[in-house]
Amino acid sequence: MSNTNGILYIVATPIGNLSDISLRALEVLSTVDVIAAEDTRNSKVLLMHHSIKTPMTAYHEHNEDKKSKLLLEKLSVGESIALISDAGTPLINDPGYSLVEQVKRAGFRVVPIPGACAIITALSASGIATDRFSFEGFLPRTSGARKTIFEMYQKRQGTLVFYESSHRIAKCMDDVAAVYEPAHKISIARELTKTYETIVTGSVEEVHQAVMSDSNMQRGEFVVLIEGFDKKQHKGDGLSEEGLAILKTLLTECSVKTAVKLAVQLTEQPKKVLYKAALELNSDD
Repeated sequence: MSNTNGILYIVATPIGNLSDISLRALEVLSTVDVIAAEDTRNSKVLLMHHSIKTPMTAYHEHNEDKKSKLLLEKLSVGESIALISDAGTPLINDPGYSLVEQVKRAGFRVVPIPGACAIITALSASGIATDRFSFEGFLPRTSGARKTIFEMYQKRQGTLVFYESSHRIAKCMDDVAAVYEPAHKISIARELTKTYETIVTGSVEEVHQAVMSDSNMQRGEFVVLIEGFDKKQHKGDGLSEEGLAILKTLLTECSVKTAVKLAVQLTEQPKKVLYKAALELNSDD
């Protein structure tokens, strides 16, 4: 049962452009009793820009446990709190999970105020499939660990999305190029909503070259998106283009069994490979 005394608002803030904030978010930030901010110095710029004078308190990964208790006490006496991060939607690769979990367990309301999120912003403008994606936050610091993640996702459907920093983007792109085929589709979104916003989408080879040849492409904050494995594009792997074309034609007139038998005779390719390709092609009908 909800406790009606205090409310914790999870408020999304701009990821760059200070105008990217909702009217509802401005109203909440102006009327709550206190704003719990990841970095009060950064958030002060936003509040001053919108003439918001609500007092702030620091809430970050180094004081989560101690500050959560104090914030719960404020809720218990009927005060309302807005939780904000440095940029974007709180808890998305930012502190806050512990507080939200404790607040809900104590029976207080948690109200989300939606808005900017770098992941969603990058996806929407990347030109890469958005129907399914996995977010990995910041990848490990070592090349070997990054390659392991790329190899894991190489055969998975859905777009891989992660954040990367300016001092690691070049090495990260080296690792992408070492694992993925040169023609594989990738996108890099840099400095989203800011003055030097850049979104580059193309093949691994093209984007890798763009990063390495331009020092500006190694500056700022990055969202990297790598296209997932496409079963349709890889149907018939192991077959020549001619063999796959023959099999497709035969399947329009024959059963799978007959089409494979004839394709073996016409292409001299392995029956096992042809049969697997035939089943995959037939599954789309």
